[in-house]
Amino acid sequence: METLYWSLIIFGVLYALVTLLFTEVMDHIFDALIGDSGLDFLQPTVLVSGLTVFGAAGLLLDRYTLLSTAWIIVLAVAVAILGSIGVYFLYVRPMENRENSLGYSIQDLIGSIGDVSISIPSQGYGEVIVRAGLSNTNHIAASFDGDSIPQDSRVVIVEVKDHTVYVSPLDTGNSPV
Repeated sequence: METLYWSLIIFGVLYALVTLLFTEVMDHIFDALIGDSGLDFLQPTVLVSGLTVFGAAGLLLDRYTLLSTAWIIVLAVAVAILGSIGVYFLYVRPMENRENSLGYSIQDLIGSIGDVSISIPSQGYGEVIVRAGLSNTNHIAASFDGDSIPQDSRVVIVEVKDHTVYVSPLDTGNSPV
C-alpha cells in the first residue's frame, strides 16, 4: 500500500507542475470534457488534490498508527474528501469568481450611465466616458433626443448604432413636484 500512497503523492506533485506550466491547455481540455454541465466540483484540481491528500493521509496513517489497512483506507478517504471540499471552497470557487475580463460588447452598454467629456451638440457628436468592466471607456456619442448636452452631464445610453452611443440626460429625480 505504501507504493500506492507514494504514487498518488508523486502524481499530485507532477500534476501541479504540469498545471503550472500548461494552465491554458489544461483548462481547454477540461472544458471540452466536462463543458458547462454544472459539475464545477469535478475540476481536475479538486480531484487531483483529493487523490494527493488520500496518498499523504494513507502514508502517514500507515507509518504512524497501528490501524488495520481497511481503517487506514477509510480514514484516508474521509480526509481526502474533506481536503477536496476545502480546495474547492477555499481555492477553486473564489478563483472562478475573480476571473474578470476587459472584453465587452458595445451593445452591453445600453442602459449604462456615463459622463459627457466633450459636449454633445443637438445635431453632432461628442464623447462620453462609461465604466465597462474594470476600466473606463470613451465612446463617440450623439443626442438621442436631439437636444444639446453640456460637458460633465450624467447621461444614460439609450441606443447603439454604427459604433455611436445615443444618450439622453439622466433624470436624477431631484426636481420639485
